[in-house]
Amino acid sequence: MTIPIHHKNAKSISFWYDPDKRSILYQIGAACLFTFVAWYLVSNTLTNLERQSISTGFGFLNKEAAFEIGESLIPYSAVDRYGKALLVGVLNTLLVSFTGIALTVILGTFIGIARLSKNWLVKKFAAVYIELFQDIPVLLQLFFWYAFFNEMLPSPKDAVNPIKGVFLCNRGLIFGIPQSHPVYGYMVIAFIIAVIILVFLKKWARKRQNATGRIFPFFKTAAALIVGLPLVCWLLGGAPMEMNLPELKGFNFKGGVGVSPEFMALLLGLVLYTAAFVAEVVRAGIQSVSKGQTEAAMAIGLKPGQILNLIVLPQALRVIIPPLTSQMLNLTKNSSLAVAIGYPDFVSVAGTVINQTGQAIEGVLLIMLVYLVFSLSTSAFMNWYNKKMAIIER
Repeated sequence: MTIPIHHKNAKSISFWYDPDKRSILYQIGAACLFTFVAWYLVSNTLTNLERQSISTGFGFLNKEAAFEIGESLIPYSAVDRYGKALLVGVLNTLLVSFTGIALTVILGTFIGIARLSKNWLVKKFAAVYIELFQDIPVLLQLFFWYAFFNEMLPSPKDAVNPIKGVFLCNRGLIFGIPQSHPVYGYMVIAFIIAVIILVFLKKWARKRQNATGRIFPFFKTAAALIVGLPLVCWLLGGAPMEMNLPELKGFNFKGGVGVSPEFMALLLGLVLYTAAFVAEVVRAGIQSVSKGQTEAAMAIGLKPGQILNLIVLPQALRVIIPPLTSQMLNLTKNSSLAVAIGYPDFVSVAGTVINQTGQAIEGVLLIMLVYLVFSLSTSAFMNWYNKKMAIIER
């Protein structure tokens, strides 16, 4: 006769032997410990500041800045507030970051593809570029380009003039722009409309291809819309041709638009350095796609452009996007090195504000917050794009 053995119910298990309950206790303990440490640091800091009669808070943002900023995307002068000065720094950092990311992706993709070229010279050139710029610290590259633009280029009087209206000297790159005209505003609107049309057109073309197998010439259509609509607006607006060209007056140029040596050195250093890493990411992504799929696509008569767009890129992007996101974040964070060569980015402007006001804690908190927002925004966008490009198996 078998004697039944009564096992304890799961609910009667001792608290200390239940991993789920213990994990809750550990999390509560960790949260309490973190709260205590944060409270101790904040209270200790406030006590020390009060003892030294140092005011706290962000009221200083409404005080007069009393310092100039060399480059600004918005009107700014020394009589403006500290808050506006910091905004100028934020915009300067955004300009470098967005321009740098766009150029880095383009250059890195080109070098990465060249690294896989069957041409021996092109392949070796790409390999040398990657090894050279990866192994030199980015700060040294910034110093090199800053010295190049300031020491090796001629003065404005002897500026290099490769084409009419373009000058290169130790004051930077100065070039002409179209004279202000209302039609250019309508051209911008036409460009935005073209982009919106292309978004819906791409969705329609994808559904059509899935239903019929017929490939719509999207890239040719996109080029025609993006160029054609603004061009039509320009023609209807009278086709204005007046240019605002720079002219040498005294010791500098007047007119046109100038790009400072500091901005060019920072942008060039960041792009060349980060593009070397992006190139390896692109190379790895392309090589992750089986050669058999490319051969199969060729066997059914697809053209090289179609193979790249329909077969290789959709699969390679799964490998490329995550590490590419990291390189974008690295470029944005490395832009803070601009302070070393005198470009007025957010860190540089915030440092000046801290020196003048003594609000070190608030200034550092603002720097951390701004770069945190930049990083989280970039990560959120790339995560959205990664999900959008994911291959869904059915």
